[in-house]
Amino acid sequence: MTGTIVGYARVSSVGQNEEAQIGILKKNDATKLFIDKASGKSRNKRPRLAEALEWVREGDVLMVTRLDRLARSVKDLHDIAQELDRKNVGLKVTEQSIDTTTPQGRLMFTMLGAIAEFETDLRKERQEEGIALAKAEGRFNGRPVTIDHQAVRKAFDEGMKPAQIAKEFGIARSSVYRALAEK
Repeated sequence: MTGTIVGYARVSSVGQNEEAQIGILKKNDATKLFIDKASGKSRNKRPRLAEALEWVREGDVLMVTRLDRLARSVKDLHDIAQELDRKNVGLKVTEQSIDTTTPQGRLMFTMLGAIAEFETDLRKERQEEGIALAKAEGRFNGRPVTIDHQAVRKAFDEGMKPAQIAKEFGIARSSVYRALAEK
């Protein structure tokens, strides 16, 4: 492939820094960069990924530093790979030595994608086990199961601001707005 090397970087939150990924992409000759600050669980809510996939043309290569920067599910990885394949665009993953322009690279891509999804599932399972243990030991309160909508409405009608109500009831401000929206 002799087209443009298009780099895509993603960090999960605004507090994280994408500079290391950008440095690796530039070192590997990426000349056009797209950067998202969003969760990788789904392609939704990642506008720069959508732009990158729209921008690439036949002969280009989409480059990421690691597969988990591109997607966290095998389905999303395969959907992206198929979209790139339809456009005759390669995918290179610098830190995992994947290059889908080769048969070996396509095999490695599929295997590592499955492993990444497996790791995500294990992490979720461990988190759920930890929460269950904390609940059993009385150390986990979680959020309120129900919100007293009438009490929230009364506090609002008496002049309390949503932020004050949220603090008073120990709920998120968005929950206050939802309670107020219900009749």
